[in-house]
This record gives sequence, C-alpha cells and structure tokens, in this order.
Amino acid sequence: MRFHQASTHFSNTTLALKVLSTLASLSVMLAFSAAASAAATGNFDGPAELPRVYVQTDLAHTPAPGTVISVPSGGNFQEALNNANCGDTIKLQAGATFAGTFVVPARPCDDSHWIIVRTSAPDSSLPPEGTRISPCYAGVTALPGRPAFHCTTTKNVLAKLQILRTGSSGPLLMQNGASHYRFIGLEITRTHSSGIVYNLVVNEGTGASDHIIFDRSWLHGTAQDDTARGIMLMASRYAGVVDSYLSDFHCVWKSGACVDSQAIAGGLGSKPMGPFKIVNNFLEAASENILFGGGAATVTPADLEIRRNHMFKPMIWKQGQPGYVGGADGNPFVVKNLLELKNAQRVLFEANVLENTWGGFSQAGFGILVTPKNQASGQANVCPACQVTDVTIRNVTISHVGDGLCIANALSDSGGLPKAGLRYSIHDVIIDDLNAAKYGGNGTFAQVSMDKGVPVLQDVTINHVTAFPSNAMLVLGDDIKVNPPMNNFVFTNNIVNGPYPVLTTGGGPVNCAYYNTPLIALGACFEPYTFSHNAVIATRTNFPPSKFPSENFFPATAAGVDFVNYNGGNGGDYHLQSSSPYKNAAMDGKDLGADVSGLMSAIAGVK
Repeated sequence: MRFHQASTHFSNTTLALKVLSTLASLSVMLAFSAAASAAATGNFDGPAELPRVYVQTDLAHTPAPGTVISVPSGGNFQEALNNANCGDTIKLQAGATFAGTFVVPARPCDDSHWIIVRTSAPDSSLPPEGTRISPCYAGVTALPGRPAFHCTTTKNVLAKLQILRTGSSGPLLMQNGASHYRFIGLEITRTHSSGIVYNLVVNEGTGASDHIIFDRSWLHGTAQDDTARGIMLMASRYAGVVDSYLSDFHCVWKSGACVDSQAIAGGLGSKPMGPFKIVNNFLEAASENILFGGGAATVTPADLEIRRNHMFKPMIWKQGQPGYVGGADGNPFVVKNLLELKNAQRVLFEANVLENTWGGFSQAGFGILVTPKNQASGQANVCPACQVTDVTIRNVTISHVGDGLCIANALSDSGGLPKAGLRYSIHDVIIDDLNAAKYGGNGTFAQVSMDKGVPVLQDVTINHVTAFPSNAMLVLGDDIKVNPPMNNFVFTNNIVNGPYPVLTTGGGPVNCAYYNTPLIALGACFEPYTFSHNAVIATRTNFPPSKFPSENFFPATAAGVDFVNYNGGNGGDYHLQSSSPYKNAAMDGKDLGADVSGLMSAIAGVK
C-alpha cells in the first residue's frame, strides 16, 4: 500500500494502520526469509556479494630473490630505482632523508620477482610482519591529540622520502606500467612550507600501475599545511596498504588551496581499478579518511577489503577544543565524514574502529556515507558510470560523531544521475556518543533516502545494530509523486535510541516520511520492508507501540534494556545482562543488538 497526497489527511487512519500492520507482518516473514536465503548462497553476506578477489600481501607472496642495492645517506635513490631489476631489493640508509620526487619505473616483473624498496634497518628493528608501525620508529614519541603510541623504541630506523617542492605530487610517482613493488619501513612525507602537496603517492600522469604494496610505513603531511592525500589508488590494480600509519592530511577552510583531503582515495579515472587491500592501518584525514569516488570515472573499482583500521580525526582540529590546531592563519581544516563510498563495488568493511567527526562545513559529520555520485564538475556530470553496490559493513564501532549512517541514491549538484546503489548488508555495529549538539550534526542513526528520478535504492539490511542517536532513529526520503518506493528494506534485531523514530529529509507532503508515524512512513517509503524485533528506546509518548509495525519492543529508558554498563551511551559495555528482557529475543534466537562479544573480539588490537 502506498500513500500519495497529503490532502487526504488519512481520514481513516485506524483502518490504514491495521492494513499496514498486516502487510508488515507478511513482509517480516518474506524479507527475513529472503535475507537468510541470500546469506546461505556462497559468497554473500545477506544481500551483499563479498569480494571475489583478495590481494595477497604477505612477504611470502612477494619474493625478491635477486641482488641487494644499497643506497647510503646522500646516495642517488632515483639511480637505484632505474638500475633495479625484477627480484632486486633496494635498501635505503635507515635514518637518512632522500629528498626529491622519485619516479618508480615500469618493469615487466611477475609474482615470483618483486622489487622491494625498504629501510636498511634489519627486520628485528621493525614491528613484526602483521603488526602496525607507529611514528615511534621514526623517533617520534607522541603526536598531539592522537592516541598514545606506547613506544617500545624511539630510535629512527625508517628511511625518509621527502618531496621538497609544492604545488605538485610526490615524493613517489608510479610510472605507467610500474608493477610488483613493495615498500617497507619508509617515512614518506613533504617539506614544511605554505604550499600544497596533492598526493604523496600517485601514478604519474595518466598512467596505470599494479601490484604495489605499502607495508609498515609512515605517510604524513605537516601539522598546518595543505596536504590533500596520502595514497591515490587511481588506475591501480592489486594494491595494498598494510600495517602503516597515515596522518596529517587536511585542507584549510576558505584560505587553503584544496577543499577535500583523504588518507587513501581512489575510484577515479578510466582504467581498471582493484582489488585493493587496506588492512591494519591508522588512517587520519580531515575530509574523509577513506574515499572512493568523488570525481570523474568511467569504471568502478571492485573487490575492496578494508579491515582492522583505526580511522581517526584529532579533536584538536575542532575549533574551540583545547589545543586547537588549524591552518597557519587560524582557519580550521575542512571536516566531513570518516568513510565515504561514491564509486565502489563489492566492499568488505570489517572490524574497523571509527572515531571523531563533526559537521559545520558541507557535511553533517557522518561516520559512514554510502551514496553513488555522478559527480558534478562545473555544469558537467563526470561519472555517469558511478555505482555503489554490494557493500558489507560488519563488526564496526563508530564513536563521537554528529550522525551515524547515510545510505542514499542521490543526484549530483547539477542534477546528474548515478548508475546504481543497492545490496548493502550492515550488521553487528555499535554507534555511540552520536550527538548533534556536541558534533554539529543532526543526531541521526541512519538516513535512508533517494532523490527524484535516480535508480531505486534496493536491498538494504540493517540487522543486530546497537546505536544511541540523540535525535532520530531513521531519517527517510523519497518523492512518492515521482519515484517508486525504495525496495526491500530490512531493519531487524536492533537496539536503537528513538526520541524521534522517523523524520523526513524534507520536501513537504510528497516525501514518503511526511507523516512521521513509523508505520505509515515505512509503508510509504519501502515496498516491501521488514521492521521487526527491534528495541526502540525512549521514543516520545506521541509514538506509542500502536504506531509501529508489530513485534517490536519499547523500553522506556536505556536502564530498561539492562546493559552491563550503559554509561550514558558513550563508551559503555553494551552486553546484555542475563536479566535483560532482550536476551535471546532476536528473530535468530540471539541477543538483540550487536553481538558485542564477537565485535570486541574482531576489533581487538585495532586501537
């Protein structure tokens, strides 16, 4: 059933609610059965297909059986690169600085003959393979506003590559055809100056590279300058960033030479991209810590493995905070979201810890924003092929944000249509300290919406999530005068704070959520949908259980959930006590909310 015009004012609201309740009950059985069936059909997590290909980054998979080329302090690194053959290892003097812009040559290397570029320090001086490096290994004991390093050593054992000129990219440029290079134990950075550096690592010109791995390295900008990006994965295949530390990527608001910054970005261009492996890194950037899309592209990167990363923005970048740091002129850095996908396919985002983001610029401070975007460039729309499909988000924590999730099919600023946004599986996620007042957002757990005329948003499953928004549980948007309803929305087994259970994205009576009664809004926005076995905490008195689909729970306060330690929804222990009425109360017989024990096990050691 679908409601179109506000002029009817739902004169027989009681009858409408009863009909919708019956339809909702049928939808529960059908949609949950479909999700369970999809989960059992091979390489899927619920509706989302998992990556088909994974990048192998273990040292055992990157052999270099050739000769060793040693480059002392003051030596010619570029000459060593030019002379290296497949299978060789280049050792750069530990503690030395190699200044300039270095072009990594094309070589016809293969899986049995990699070129390794590394510090001359022995392996015993670095963290073991599979262990994240920190600036400790460059002799830096702490960075202001960042998590403690807990240094066991402060000796500088890294070799530093440093670009001196600004207004360009470097110090590492991959020549067209660069292949099978692994970089270990390097500090990759820029000089202190007022100019911009666009990318520390990028392909040269319009070239392409493949089989490039960064391992146990520190890539960083400077504290106040414009450094737009750490690693640009454009026209790259089989690339990996593992066990590394990326920091100080930011653009200064108003007075800066850029407006968007990322630790790692990709999803642009017209050449094949992916698979990618981004695992066990500290990733820090002002705009988006990771971004795929956001510019011109004719292809979509596929098979992205993003796991066990600590994605962080220092609170000292927020004006008014103790120890505030912005640009040299005092202007703040442009802050947006933590993860943003605008062009990506088959993404596994698993066991990541996301902390700190806020609104106040062009965004509202989302932890995760998933929206295919045919990006506008002037009056042109430069990515009609952009899509975001098959995204799995699981065993993730998001804390200290203005908003939680944004899942949307949207137009570009100049009205361009994306290709598609569909098949998202989101489960076993905790979002806490989600606060509009503190972080300049809207205090929303999840926005689910689509603009006029875009492809229909389909197959979104949100299951076993624990979240504490300060304002709205769901913000929904769909122009039902133009669009069909969004298709197959599943919202089950969650524990969510719900002062306002459903709000509209705006647009007046044509918005499907204009009547913000949950039962009416869900029925108008989605077809079919499942909203069942959720504990909606502290919803307002004008939204009694009769205004929700059946088979949900309504604790008056968080205390009624019986968490081990709610702690005001900020850093608590969200296991359910044995006395909780929501113990084993989910549709699958598990506890409502996230599987806290499983999630904590998955992220152990990430921070």
